[in-house]
Amino acid sequence: MTATDTPRDVVPFRDAVRAWFAISLQTFGGPAGQIAVMQRHLVDERRWIGQRRFLHALNYCMLLPGPEAQQLAIYVGWLLNGLRGGLVAGTLFVLPGMLALLVLSAIYVGFGDTTVVTAVFAGLAPAVVAIVAQAVWRVGSRALNNPVLIGFAVAAFAALAVFAVPFPIVIALAALAAWALHRMRPDLVVGGGHGSAADDGPAPLISDDALHHDRPSARRTVTILAVGLVAWLLPVALFAVLTGADSVYTRQGLFFSGTAVVTFGGAYAVLAFVAQRAVEHYAWLSAGDMVRGLALAESTPGPLIMVVQFVAFLGAYHHPGALDPWTAGVVASLLTTWVTFVPCFLFILLGAPYVERLRGNQSLSAALTGITAAVVGVIANLGLYFAVHTLFSRTTTITGGPLSMQAPELDSVRWTPVVIAVIAGVLIFAVKWSVLRVLGVCAVLGLAAGLAGLPGV
Repeated sequence: MTATDTPRDVVPFRDAVRAWFAISLQTFGGPAGQIAVMQRHLVDERRWIGQRRFLHALNYCMLLPGPEAQQLAIYVGWLLNGLRGGLVAGTLFVLPGMLALLVLSAIYVGFGDTTVVTAVFAGLAPAVVAIVAQAVWRVGSRALNNPVLIGFAVAAFAALAVFAVPFPIVIALAALAAWALHRMRPDLVVGGGHGSAADDGPAPLISDDALHHDRPSARRTVTILAVGLVAWLLPVALFAVLTGADSVYTRQGLFFSGTAVVTFGGAYAVLAFVAQRAVEHYAWLSAGDMVRGLALAESTPGPLIMVVQFVAFLGAYHHPGALDPWTAGVVASLLTTWVTFVPCFLFILLGAPYVERLRGNQSLSAALTGITAAVVGVIANLGLYFAVHTLFSRTTTITGGPLSMQAPELDSVRWTPVVIAVIAGVLIFAVKWSVLRVLGVCAVLGLAAGLAGLPGV
């Protein structure tokens, strides 16, 4: 492959499709693992894109709400094969996980009350507590490099866990505070980056000049924005017309469309907000269901935010309206997947020509640094939520003035899940096992505990 190839087909499209399909089957392990898979396939082995350009794209994706690994796939697919390359790369990235989680959601609904399935999920739920704790550690160790940023994380945790401040407000205040602090003391809010290794890695077979590019223009921006918004929101509007504004499908379409634009910091950051609204406000599923759904999403390929598909399936199954419950679950699952991931295509295709300008904006970088620090507190709150509802059988709500928090009743501790959570924590932090291996071990432990008739399963 040489730099003389046309910008829209710098690699044969058929070869690109095969590569993205292979990548899609290996996207386990969260965004870090997914980015590593693309690094190996695209930068190290095929050498279709250089390390500098790959990290350049990743930096932009980190600025956006939504799953950064899938957005990186769209971006690189667009660089290699233009519009169709971006569409194929982004679609294949989520397709295997979507199909797998759809099947697992149906199995959960159909057989979740059997002894074996119940026991397996009882083992998976405590593992999730340890997995979220690992996420807090990983993100915190990278993001909290000074006391000010640690303060952002602590404040975000307290706002969510103790005062029940809505998630979007916490994120907005973190961005505003970091921006203002950067104006006064730039040294206190310094954004990290992924570009430290920009010159590492093998030389690409394709020069940067040969990669696809579009000039920024008002016409292009308006066209992409119009087409993207119609594609994103038209299905929701159709369901509102056909099933009513208060139907579960319309509510889910609007709710998950909203979460798609506030998921800064990855899936863990927004899941506490999703869990709170889906469980306590809409009653689409229980807190236990939410924890088990996250365990299922952890065990399938693709972005972790795919767990919203599980939430939608259970919500529509329990509130099907005029449809058969099974049909309702499948329809809601597909609609939620659509409104969650279509915005990713819109963000990349709309903003890619402006990447260089965005990367040079120091004020924007400072605001995003504040968001990233707050996200550590958000993820910690998610871990607390899951721990309270997994390791204890009863909770109580403490209120008074601005205070509003859920606390466990200590005499309702469930010792079997506690033991499994401790084992999962040791395997993750001390033995350094992968998430999939830990989930497998905990599933077996849950099954053994259930068959032995131990309490808490």
